[in-house]
Amino acid sequence: QVQLVESGGGLVQAGGSLRLSCSASGRIFSINAMGWYRQAPGKQRELVAGITSIGTTTYADSVKGRFTISRDNAKNTVYLQMSSTKPEDTAVYYCNTNARAGYGWPFADYWGQGTQVTVSS
Repeated sequence: QVQLVESGGGLVQAGGSLRLSCSASGRIFSINAMGWYRQAPGKQRELVAGITSIGTTTYADSVKGRFTISRDNAKNTVYLQMSSTKPEDTAVYYCNTNARAGYGWPFADYWGQGTQVTVSS
């Protein structure tokens, strides 16, 4: 199946920048959309940003103008560049992809293990 491995989380001061990466590996035939979600303590998981296979992007209103999502299809990797960070960006960030493992297989959603991002004030 498809495995997702995230990296780049950590501690950053408010106003600083951080870059998250997520690489997909394993049995991959094709990847459709890729995206980043986050979940803060006591809150539901929410979409932060998404990108389709042709590069169409979508962002949560709370991160528009501050975060940028991109992907490298040759490397099956998606990135999230976080700038002008705020304490309310503190959360566990999860990578998500919609992919299929073989020709004719159905698309399925896969999740990474999550990476902690903490923004200090």
